[in-house]
Amino acid sequence: MKIKKAVIAAGGWSTRFLPTVKTYAKVLIPIFDQPQIQYLCRELIDNGINQIAIVHRHGEKSLRQHFAPNQELNTYLANKNKQASMDSLNYLLKKATFTLIPQSNSLPYGNGTPILSCKSFISQDPFIYMYGDDLIIEKKPGSFLAKAINTFISQKADAVAAIQPTDRVDLYSSVKIKAGTTNQIETVIEKPQPKDAFSKLAVIGRFVFSPKIIKVLQDTTVARGELWLTDALNNMAQTHKVLVQPTDKDSYWHTTGDPLNFLKSNLAIAFLDPKLKKELQVYIRNL
Repeated sequence: MKIKKAVIAAGGWSTRFLPTVKTYAKVLIPIFDQPQIQYLCRELIDNGINQIAIVHRHGEKSLRQHFAPNQELNTYLANKNKQASMDSLNYLLKKATFTLIPQSNSLPYGNGTPILSCKSFISQDPFIYMYGDDLIIEKKPGSFLAKAINTFISQKADAVAAIQPTDRVDLYSSVKIKAGTTNQIETVIEKPQPKDAFSKLAVIGRFVFSPKIIKVLQDTTVARGELWLTDALNNMAQTHKVLVQPTDKDSYWHTTGDPLNFLKSNLAIAFLDPKLKKELQVYIRNL
């Protein structure tokens, strides 16, 4: 089995970044030296995934413009001998086909909804699902995702969810691993109070799914005004094989969903370069 498709969720308003993102998608804000979404696309492409759907908010045009050719810009860069400044994007455009899909206003709000918006794109194929504001910090792009894909295929799973320990399960989720197994989800709950948490293991924004998740999502009840992917994962785990893939010190999760974590993510990416890390550490010590 080969996985060739992926869906990236980039359809929210990112209200914690307003007014900055009033006119363009938050995933286009650069993390260090390139738009955040390009790190996600690089993970996918380096794992052989060449059909990428990006779900954007209704009426939003900046993502479509970003992934479309711009001949005027190309001519300008050629005249100035600055073509290399577009290398990171051109690499992606050569390796994959990008489908831009608006999130339907007729669907419920929630982080499970982008998958329903992509039913036709997904069809009957397994696929990767990513939250647009979640980064995996790693020296070799796609290393963690390769492990998750291998787990999905080798263990004949219906879903694999990435997990990482956190002290703030109340902001994310809490996973209970089934007794007698090392990586099968028994239960997962969205944003529990610490006293109600099963563990400090939280689901993060990397998933490998069979197309069965579509029916599960369609049957999942909207709760607190949202269609939660966590609720669908919990429902799926009761009747299907839903596994976890933990991050580690070489590939770890970082959210960029709020300004402070966005700033930390910039530093985490920059620190992958030993020279930059040294310079930044000196700068920070002198503040």
